Amino acid sequence: MKRTRTSKAWMQEHVNDPYVQLARKEGWRSRAAFKLMEIDDKDKLLRRGEVVVDLGATPGGWSQVAVKRVGAEGMVIALDLLEMEPLHGVHFIQGDFREDEVLAQLESCVGDRRVGLVMSDMAPNMSGVPLVDQARVMHLAELGLEFAKEHLKPDGAFLVKVFQGSDYDAFLSLMRAAFKTVQVRKPDASRDRSPELYLLGRVLR
Repeated sequence: MKRTRTSKAWMQEHVNDPYVQLARKEGWRSRAAFKLMEIDDKDKLLRRGEVVVDLGATPGGWSQVAVKRVGAEGMVIALDLLEMEPLHGVHFIQGDFREDEVLAQLESCVGDRRVGLVMSDMAPNMSGVPLVDQARVMHLAELGLEFAKEHLKPDGAFLVKVFQGSDYDAFLSLMRAAFKTVQVRKPDASRDRSPELYLLGRVLR
């Protein structure tokens, strides 16, 4: 299939992106690793020995950061619809988080442990129709929030990617109802033109 002018421009931007280049140099699987590192440096979410659940993990940049920071005594469980290359110290489940069977696998892996951090970088396949894409993004965010409410420790945290647009205010209200504090994070590694934001909820109500 012939590349469009838009896809060529995106590829050029991606290749020249300083975070992409730095990720390759330092051995991170994606530029997203720098988003999590910046947020964690500020908010101290990844504590040693914690259980962490990484939703929408592939290619594994966030899991890489998490497994280094929680240490051998911690546990990182990653899930994604797409395959992920094995990562030492990370238990990976491939499947659709929206399906009950996949959710059951994840819950079985967590067992009776209480999770310190649920982080969700999930995003659907984009259709190009803004209202449809926004609805899909927010649906995944809501599913992540429900999982977090069920499995977090009382003082645990939920970090989730959302897009500014319709349903954002409604989801923000759900977050504020679930957590004592909710903050917005837009890390430097997140492209300025991207509508993505990260909401951080801490301490369950």
